[in-house]
Amino acid sequence: MTVERVRAVSDELVEALRRLIPQLSATAELPTHDRLADLVARDDAYLFVARDRGGRIVGSLTLVLYCIPTRLEGTIHDVVVDEAARGQGIGEALTREAQRIAAEAGVGRVRLTSRAHRHAAHRLYERLGFERVETNVYVWQPR
Repeated sequence: MTVERVRAVSDELVEALRRLIPQLSATAELPTHDRLADLVARDDAYLFVARDRGGRIVGSLTLVLYCIPTRLEGTIHDVVVDEAARGQGIGEALTREAQRIAAEAGVGRVRLTSRAHRHAAHRLYERLGFERVETNVYVWQPR
C-alpha cells in the first residue's frame, strides 16, 4: 500500500472518490472533476489517496491548513477507507502522512471530527496522539 498526494485529477480519481465518499456519508455530495481540480490546485489543501498493491485507490483523506491570528492550524476532513480494505492500516497511513505534512508546516494543532458510531476510527485517532475535546460544534448552512 502506498500513500500519495494528488497533484492532478484523473477519471480514475473521480470514480474512486465517487465510490468511497458514500461509504463515509450517505448524504454527502459526490465530488466532481471540477471540484477536485479546484481542491488539488490549492496550496493550502492536500488530498491524499492510498493505493493497494494493485494500484487501486482504496482510501482518501483531505488536510487543509489555514492561518488564524495566533497560529497556523490544520483540519483533517473526509477520511475514508474502502469497506473491503479496512483493518489493513490504510487509515493510519493516510493520517500519519497528514500529520507529517502538518508538522513540517509548523501547525499549532490539527483538528478532525468523527461520527459517534465510528469506534475503530476513534481508537485509531487516539493511538496516533489525537485527544478528544469537549466542545459544542455548530454548523451554519446557507439555504
